[in-house]
Amino acid sequence: MNIALDLLLPALCAACGVAGAACCAACLLELARPHPAPRGSAGVPVYALAAYEGTARRLVLAYKERGRRDLADPLGRALAAAVPHLPEARAAPDGTWWLVPAPSRRSASRRRGGAHLLRLARRCAVHLARAGHAAAVAPALWLSSRARDAVGLDRDQRAENLAGRLRLDPRGHPPPGVPVVLLDDVTTTGATIAACTRTLAAGGWEVSTALVLTAAG
Repeated sequence: MNIALDLLLPALCAACGVAGAACCAACLLELARPHPAPRGSAGVPVYALAAYEGTARRLVLAYKERGRRDLADPLGRALAAAVPHLPEARAAPDGTWWLVPAPSRRSASRRRGGAHLLRLARRCAVHLARAGHAAAVAPALWLSSRARDAVGLDRDQRAENLAGRLRLDPRGHPPPGVPVVLLDDVTTTGATIAACTRTLAAGGWEVSTALVLTAAG
């Protein structure tokens, strides 16, 4: 049934519209060049797969805001290709890469059909495992519904928005003391990465590196 449906309604690339895949090979290449992103207030090494513009921006918006959940797999694959090669990133002593997705407000997750970054982290872990790297996802962070949408907020406003509203979720803790890689979709000022890093540090976990799909500004 799914094969027949795909033949009748083939997937279209969310960036360029070509038929055949959620993200065509040419557009996915735009996310194959990880580079240091401005840290701003982040306090840890931050890498982005692309700038928040053009093809990369269209892919992120399609996945995050326009219901293209089929992009989780190719975007997760792009993240997985970068993780083991980031200079400061570290796996746990047993070789497992622990991935912590940045949290979203519950209202935003409901609107997006689930926690989009958790879904992305899980696909990243799958592709890391396929490449021979043990990987696990720890949804260790929780964001209060009292936090506002951060669009349009400057660095200080973003930090204030998160203060006291970002907490550890005991249901998603990684093993004690392991280094983690923080995943996010877009970094603007670094305030979210900084807040996540501080919250995890308070629980005894070091963010060795933050990896984002795109960096704005």
